[in-house]
Amino acid sequence: MGFCRIPWLVCLSIVLALREEYLVFVDSAGDKKLDGPVINVTKHLSFSDFSFNSNPRIAHDVRLLGSAIFSNEKGALQIPDESQAVDMRHQAGRALYSSPIRLFDPHSETPASFETTFAFQLNNVTHINSDTGRGGSGLAFIVAPDEFTVGRSGPWLAMMNDACEDNYKSVAVEFDTHRSPGFRDPNDNHVGINLGSIVSSRTFNASDVGVVLKDGSVHRAWISYDGPRRWMDIRLASNDEEYPVKPIFSEALDLSPFLKEYMFVGFSASTGNLTQIHNVLSWNFTSTSQAYLRIPSAETCESKILENSEIAKTARAEPAGSFLIFVAVVALVIVVLLGLFLTSRRRHDKSSNMIVLPEVKQRPTPPNKPHRFSISEISSATRSFSEFEILGSDSRGVYYRGKLSNGCQVAVKRFSAQFLSSQGLDRRRVLKDIGAISRVRHPNLLPIRGWCQDNREIIVVYEFFTNGGLDKWLFGVGVLPWSRRFKVVKDVSDALSFLHSKQLAHKNVKTSSVFLDLSFRAVLGDFGFVLSGNASKQFESAVCQKADVFEFGVFVLEVVAGRKRLDMEVDPKERDLLDFAWRMHEMDEKAKVVDARMGSVINLKQAIRVLEIGLLCTLNETKGRPCMEEVVEFVSTERPHATNQNCFENNYLWFDPVAFLARSLVDHSNSSNSNHAMEVSATLKRPTVFDIRIEGRIPLCILRMSVAWEEGLDCHGGRSQREGLVGLAWTMHEMDEKAKGGCKNGLGYQLEAGNSGSGNWVCFVTK
Repeated sequence: MGFCRIPWLVCLSIVLALREEYLVFVDSAGDKKLDGPVINVTKHLSFSDFSFNSNPRIAHDVRLLGSAIFSNEKGALQIPDESQAVDMRHQAGRALYSSPIRLFDPHSETPASFETTFAFQLNNVTHINSDTGRGGSGLAFIVAPDEFTVGRSGPWLAMMNDACEDNYKSVAVEFDTHRSPGFRDPNDNHVGINLGSIVSSRTFNASDVGVVLKDGSVHRAWISYDGPRRWMDIRLASNDEEYPVKPIFSEALDLSPFLKEYMFVGFSASTGNLTQIHNVLSWNFTSTSQAYLRIPSAETCESKILENSEIAKTARAEPAGSFLIFVAVVALVIVVLLGLFLTSRRRHDKSSNMIVLPEVKQRPTPPNKPHRFSISEISSATRSFSEFEILGSDSRGVYYRGKLSNGCQVAVKRFSAQFLSSQGLDRRRVLKDIGAISRVRHPNLLPIRGWCQDNREIIVVYEFFTNGGLDKWLFGVGVLPWSRRFKVVKDVSDALSFLHSKQLAHKNVKTSSVFLDLSFRAVLGDFGFVLSGNASKQFESAVCQKADVFEFGVFVLEVVAGRKRLDMEVDPKERDLLDFAWRMHEMDEKAKVVDARMGSVINLKQAIRVLEIGLLCTLNETKGRPCMEEVVEFVSTERPHATNQNCFENNYLWFDPVAFLARSLVDHSNSSNSNHAMEVSATLKRPTVFDIRIEGRIPLCILRMSVAWEEGLDCHGGRSQREGLVGLAWTMHEMDEKAKGGCKNGLGYQLEAGNSGSGNWVCFVTK
């Protein structure tokens, strides 16, 4: 026992000695002064012009992003680039000094002081703008946190885009020449201050100082900021005038919440439906920030010299002390090794007669494989389902932004209690569908990270996309270019085709179900997960895939038109986009459906072709509606997409839902060799919309469609009036005759109409 205690005593003595040395070191370090004298760090930039002749390093000193160029002829920085043979509408660009500048001291939390002055000229393009008095969006002096972000065009002035998070720190002074009511612009000739937002916190009329920004003359702006006082002055005048005595803005303004230690300075500009050339002719910038120079004091240096000399003398006078420590350490190592050897020897002797089984290694789970989350994990990720984390909602549930414990951002879909308690919903089938979708991988399908399920909740966890949903880009502020819209249509068609090839269906195709990544790649998500426990999986998949094609057709129309399916703010004749698109097709005026906000920056022939593909997808299922595999081929190639033009022209879209489902049910009944049909009831909400519900099977050789009329509709119209039930019956009959004349496949029924005690009905007797 005494032998075993020796190494521990040696260890204890060494630890105590080291602790004493450490305390001496800490005491000496504590005498150091962390902060030295305050100094000013100054940065100065000067560009008398932006030509390569006067400044050969201009391309190195200033970084151009988006549509921006150095005009050597004008000696100006120009946004947008007019040298390219493209329309300058809906362009955005930035020009930033290539190196970051210190604008904030994190120790004292004091913003830097800076002064900048620049001459600029805004020229309207008269051969593009029909009204020469109206200009493009404007120019902004910007302080940005990075050197690679380019904002959106139009009223965004290239300052920010939807990928910028709420904590995106930027400061800008805008010179706006286009009034955007949604951004609270007072007029089309104002100066605004933007603090971390595209909406100006302060605005001032440029006309108050006698300046018209878009008159084509050269103007000069002076912006100065006193960091310690938190005070900003802005002056504006014509370039040939003296320094203005009266500023257009002079107030206290704290920029520290919107500044990082190092940021980039420069200019951003954009154009919208109208365009103008933004020229920056010269630029000077000077910044001064406080910093602490960490220089050791004279006392610290002197004490350190004395300390080192005493240590050297001690080392020469007492060499035996160091030698003894070395011997003790070597002895300790030998004793520890000897102890370990003896211990392992004894263990080996005891276990020599035992059978040792190999260790079973647990198979690791890939980090990206979907797995089941606990409700506590989801609650923690969404901050107890905070309303501040809500991304959106629909009839099925609410989307939340979440952050997992590993730092990954996710989108959490929490199904509503009303949806989960709806009649006919099979929770087990929903979970099976979630599992099936989560095992599918495709570049244009939104990855499922996992799910959560208990007695009350069903939650799906998706990967988060910072660019958000397509609906915000289509129907929000700004205009999505046609090139990106076409890419979205192609990406979504690829995703649906892949899903259908796996015998799966999406069941919820719409613009809000499509998300965009930073490169504007479209991914299809927010799956429907609406399953009935009664229908067979094969039958349900076939019906849902056909419904997917129909929904994709509506989706394509919304993308091309840039508006929602039902828009109550337009002319009543155009409120229903489906009806409007088909009328324009019959009148051969499909160009009227294309989003006019895109202007001439569009391949109109390609847009009309995509519109026709959307119409083709909304055809009656029996009259040539394609499958998604054919749609992908239509979009990707120039293959003609209407194999029977007569069928395409004779389609009446309002009959589609009933005819589609009725035909699907008849086909299913025939395929199962059953001598009966199915009953379909449909509520006619208005003459173009049917609400269909499968009631069950009846042992008859007919297919009956019961029609419950909306209150206020006439139920006794005639053949010529096309009103009421009889008119509906005659219309259906004539449609079938036309279909049989132009196509090989008619609906295949004899039509009867009548009235019974249970109400009006239309009966199809299968042939």
